[in-house]
Amino acid sequence: MLYSTLGDTGLIVSRLAFGAMTFGQGKGRMAAIFKLGQSEADAIVSAAIDAGVNFFNTADVYAGGESEVILGKALAARRRDMIIATKAGNRLDGGLNNWGLSRRHLIASCEASLKRLGTEYIDVYLAHRQDRLTPLDEQLAAFEELVRSGKVRYVGFSNWPAWYAAKAIAQQQERGHSPFRAAEVYYSLVGREIEQDLIPMAADAGTGLIIWSPLASGYLTGKYPADGTPGGGRMDQLDVLPIDRAQGEAVLDVMRDVAARHGSATLAQVALAWLLAKPVTSVIIGATSLDQLRDNLCAADLLLSPEDMAELDAVSATKAIYPNWLYKGDISDKIVETALGRPPCS
Repeated sequence: MLYSTLGDTGLIVSRLAFGAMTFGQGKGRMAAIFKLGQSEADAIVSAAIDAGVNFFNTADVYAGGESEVILGKALAARRRDMIIATKAGNRLDGGLNNWGLSRRHLIASCEASLKRLGTEYIDVYLAHRQDRLTPLDEQLAAFEELVRSGKVRYVGFSNWPAWYAAKAIAQQQERGHSPFRAAEVYYSLVGREIEQDLIPMAADAGTGLIIWSPLASGYLTGKYPADGTPGGGRMDQLDVLPIDRAQGEAVLDVMRDVAARHGSATLAQVALAWLLAKPVTSVIIGATSLDQLRDNLCAADLLLSPEDMAELDAVSATKAIYPNWLYKGDISDKIVETALGRPPCS
């Protein structure tokens, strides 16, 4: 297993994290995700730990809180050596104030998660969503209160735009609060938008990136036909990612070539290994079986060559947005660069 520190902290986490979103039982379209009971979860968590995984990710809203309960029981006596991340902000029930990042809801959500997880503290606590109703000052003060009370060790955000996260971190630093050191974000070979703003912002702020849906809901396993017919997986019932299928098919073709160059490598392993070569802290893998878990874990041993990376980068490139396209990645001055003998700020 590979390990890294979480942003500018001393917290050491496995570069492959385990996502417990599959734990619990769901209804309707969410039944495609919530599938595993306690015994199955126990076996998968144990196998992940044996493989060196020490970072586990969940959220209060997953299976109505059942995911946290199952994960807490699965970790049990091994909790002391494990790192748990969970999230809050989404609605679990119909109460008027039971959503968002108000001080009332955030603190109540944390206390409920602690009880469900069966733990005295949460290692990494994340805002699961943006809340434009609650003043940012109130949100940040509530996070800081949770840290100072000892209920939370590190704080972060998920699914926030770069400008809003940067604003929050600047306010935290100005007020002497614990800054956001973790960001859980979507990133994959068919979803590279975070490269344009979030990745540079996180690097500048010392915020570690935790990647969700690295296989694009299973699309990058190659199981979904190009004509859109069902592939027998999650996307058949819960297709929420904005995948450009035409480009996606081209990406899959190159992934197959790369996998062939590495013998028995699978497409999932190629997708995960590509992410592990990027400036991210940890990549969340999920599994509904031990075989699936073992296949994903093997990505930690797959080292892609510069040629592999260049081909995958080229075929999966995302169209730049303004003002990024204006500079085309070059913001230096050639005369100054020549005079200095190096690019500015190198």
